[in-house]
Amino acid sequence: MKNKTFWIFALLTLSIISIAYSYTRFRFTNKEQKTIAECHDVPKTGEASAFLPTVENKKKPAGKAPKDMVWIPGGEFSMGSNVEDESLCSLSGVTKDAAPIHRVYVDGYYMDKTEVTNEEFEKFVKATGYITVAEQKPTKEEFPTAAEEDLITGSVIFTPTPTAVNLNNFLQWWSYVGGADWKHPLGPQSSIKGKEKYPVVHITYEDAEAYAKWAGKRLPTEAEWEFAARGGKTGEIYAWGNVLKPNGKFQANIYQGHFPIKDGDTGEDGYKGIAPVAQYSPNAYGLYDVAGNVWEWTSDWYSVDYYKSLKESGNVAKNPQGPNAYNDPKDPTQIKRVHRGGSFLCTDQYCTRYMVGTRGKGEIRSAANHLGFRCVKSI
Repeated sequence: MKNKTFWIFALLTLSIISIAYSYTRFRFTNKEQKTIAECHDVPKTGEASAFLPTVENKKKPAGKAPKDMVWIPGGEFSMGSNVEDESLCSLSGVTKDAAPIHRVYVDGYYMDKTEVTNEEFEKFVKATGYITVAEQKPTKEEFPTAAEEDLITGSVIFTPTPTAVNLNNFLQWWSYVGGADWKHPLGPQSSIKGKEKYPVVHITYEDAEAYAKWAGKRLPTEAEWEFAARGGKTGEIYAWGNVLKPNGKFQANIYQGHFPIKDGDTGEDGYKGIAPVAQYSPNAYGLYDVAGNVWEWTSDWYSVDYYKSLKESGNVAKNPQGPNAYNDPKDPTQIKRVHRGGSFLCTDQYCTRYMVGTRGKGEIRSAANHLGFRCVKSI
């Protein structure tokens, strides 16, 4: 298909480009990959004293929580990350958009226990007739330089490489696949039959918003998402503590092995690729999969220096809604919102943004097979 790689990756699938992936200069042999994968057990961090204690609200709502939601008490906490490296392998500097650590207050709210699943999203589609962005044919108005034959429905799918590759070109392991969407997560020949409890994927920001509105909910702010993911704990690296594998056991669906080669994921955490929701222990608030499995949309615009502006205000940010505009100097023309939580493709070699205070970002009309969402509900 003419110009497929150019227009799809340059124009349509910018969520892949702008998610929390870094560029490196490494070229790995199998031996080197093993060394890199074993670089650190714990990421390099700055001063732990930057985190002050979390102070939870005491007030609780009357009555039962809405179905499949849990109460998040809200309160004041230290938001952000003091992790100095993008990965456990000292890829420095990429997590700077999650600094400095700053104080935030959020009111209490309900939050979905899990990421929205295929069966839940299917109920929404059947009730409303909603058509996701991935199912809509792109238009010449959106992509004036694209050839007409390239304007096809579809989305982006992780495609492992045959052998080890430089990790400085992510286009090597992502492919635009015509006919890929939430019902066909790996392309037109795939389906979600038997995967009702898996998180729905290939969801853009507007798709997630539409579902939330129908369900009488909304998307969480970035601050609400992080408060909930931390589970009332103060300054810990992961949603479950400071050790990646307590007692030698993985706590989330992430990538182990040689990224991004075919059959490189060893599945030591129990899954190769995406997993059903709620396969690991919940955090202290009863939330599942706030690390790994799929990235989750939040309502905040992405701005690289937003945390800096909050810190410099000298005040506790109360129920922050994010910046007034998006700002990504590396990709200034694309409209982006914040992603949180990392995915099944986050690896110690490349992207460890399953660490609770770190951030992702994505163009609002772009989707992929590692991107979903969960909702919250105010009282």
